Parts: sequence; C-alpha cells; structure tokens
Amino acid sequence: MNRKIIHIDMDAFFASVEQRDFPELRGKPVIVGGQPNSRGVVAASSYEARQFGIYSAMPCSRAYQNCPHAIFVRPRFQAYKQVSSEIHAIFKEYTDLIEPLSLDEAYLDVTDVESRDGVATLIAKELREKIFKQLQLTASAGISYNKFLAKLGSDQNKPNGQFVIKPGEAEHYLQDLPISRFHGVGKVTEAKMKSFGINTGGDLKQQSLLQLQRVVGNSAEYYYDIARGIDHRQVSNKRIRKSLGSETTFQQDISDTQEMLQQLFKLLDEVLASLSQRELLAYTLTLKVKYADFSQVTRSYTGDTVISLQKTASTLIPTLLNKTDADTKSVRLLGISFSNLLSHKDYSDSQLPLFN
Repeated sequence: MNRKIIHIDMDAFFASVEQRDFPELRGKPVIVGGQPNSRGVVAASSYEARQFGIYSAMPCSRAYQNCPHAIFVRPRFQAYKQVSSEIHAIFKEYTDLIEPLSLDEAYLDVTDVESRDGVATLIAKELREKIFKQLQLTASAGISYNKFLAKLGSDQNKPNGQFVIKPGEAEHYLQDLPISRFHGVGKVTEAKMKSFGINTGGDLKQQSLLQLQRVVGNSAEYYYDIARGIDHRQVSNKRIRKSLGSETTFQQDISDTQEMLQQLFKLLDEVLASLSQRELLAYTLTLKVKYADFSQVTRSYTGDTVISLQKTASTLIPTLLNKTDADTKSVRLLGISFSNLLSHKDYSDSQLPLFN
C-alpha cells in the first residue's frame, strides 16, 4: 500500500517570526544572524532580503554589501523553539508519526489519518491553514508516497504553497530536475556528479549501480533508488540525536592558548548543561578549531565509558587543543561537541563498553 507522507517546511521561519512579533519589520528585508560589521553569518533571511541574493550561511558583511538597507536582528532561539512546539501541537491533532528535521520542518505520515476523508492533500491544506490562523505564519507542504518526494514537493511552490507527486508521476517529475535539487546532493557531490555528465534526474537514472559506485561510493544504492522515485525510509518519531555541541566565532582572532581554554571551558559548561537537560550521556568529545586563514581541524576522543562529565571532559580539552596548531596559529572559531549519545535510562554501570 502506498504511504501518504507530508513534508511541512515553514517559510523563512526565523525571519517570519521576527516580522510577526515586530510589525515594523513587515515587508522589509530582514536578516537574522550577526551584525553587518561582525564575523557572523546569516541564520535566516526574509523573502524581501532574498531578492538581493542573500542566503543562509552567507557572511553578514557580504549580506550587507548586497543589501545595505537590510535590517539585521539577533536570533531569539528560545522564541523559535516555542513557536516550533506550537506548530508540532497542531501536527499532533492529526498524527503521532511526526519526524522533526529541525525547528521549522518535519515529516508526517498520514497514511491512516481519517480526517478530510484521508486525502493527504486536503490534510496538508488544513494543516497550513491552521498554522496561519493560530500562529500567523505561512508554511509550504510537499505530499507524496515517500519522504524523498515529499521533501522535493515542499520546495516546489514556496512560499505558502503545496505540491503533490502522485504514484506514477515521480519519474516524469524527476527527469529534468537539476541534480542540485535532489536531497542529499551537496556542493561536493553535485560537482562530482556533473564531472561525470550527471546534471539532471534523467542523467542519474541512466547510470548503472556499478557506475554510481565509482561516482559516489557507498551512497550509490540510495541515488540509484531516488532517481526512480524509490525511498523506503519510514517516518520515525523516535529520532536519536547524533551529537550536541556549541561553537563561537571571535570578533578578533585570538592567539593566546590560555584564552582559548577559557573560551572552550565556557562552551563546555553550555553543552554539558544541554546534555543534562536532555538526560543524555556521551562517549565522544570533539574539539573544533578554525584558524585565521579559514582552514579548520577537529580532534576527538572516544572512551569506553561515558566522558560527558565535568571532570573528565575538562581534562580532555587541553589535551585535544595541544594536538592542534593553536600554539602557533591565530584562531577565529572554537567549538565543542559530544557524540555517540545515549540516554541515562539506557546506561548502567554494568553495561559492556561500546568501544574498544
């Protein structure tokens, strides 16, 4: 039986929340992120700002050059989290099979939902209408029989639109679609595929599994399937967080290792608090260093017992920093992250080590 999957993607989420909460920003180019004279990057931009070629992760200094009259606002992540929880409350009126991808997008499996006579396009329309009525925010939706196609669909008629890809229509839809639109194809993979003459979904479909293995290695089967509209992944409401971390970019490069350690310990306290709040433990600690020349390195340690304890992690940080060139090169960014996570309830002192 074909599943009925909806992918909901909020429109310019952070910027739209700012425009909703502060009416003086409505209709104006709004950039959420750092300030124009900072080293920060764009976290989100309103559609008015996007007309000037501004996109997420662009340096704020460059965004200012593109649009000097833009309004730069600092992110209010707590506000965005609150709105996200309100959106999910609307989702739960229809189904418990919700897989969040971020604060502003999620998959919903509505295969067994009886509302609106079980018609997924009508359910998506009603969801979007409720979000707008209750929260004064617009959302776009993609509707299809699998996750890959539903996500493609939500981007088709943005903003404030929806698009359905029915069984039997996928291969025709994918035929001329640029390879850059395929979920999972980043800039590096796109460049590699194009070097092999793979520019569209039709080009991708012409490749044999063996040919794709030469291009994308172990991901060959995934790309072979999606070129044919095949995606067997289930919508899972039991997503396990893979990592948790924090990083900071300095206004001025720093070269004093003691100052670096102070900054890293601040980040450590922040991340440990987040882990504790989520009742998570970790086996791997990773230190990230970006130098003044924009090159970057990571150094990690994985233990056979949990290391996400203040005393343990604090002793590891100087050791990891010593394995970088921070003593001879200036640093513009430092980051801390924990991975190989598990919940408190899944851990016990008698548990066998996960790693040798």
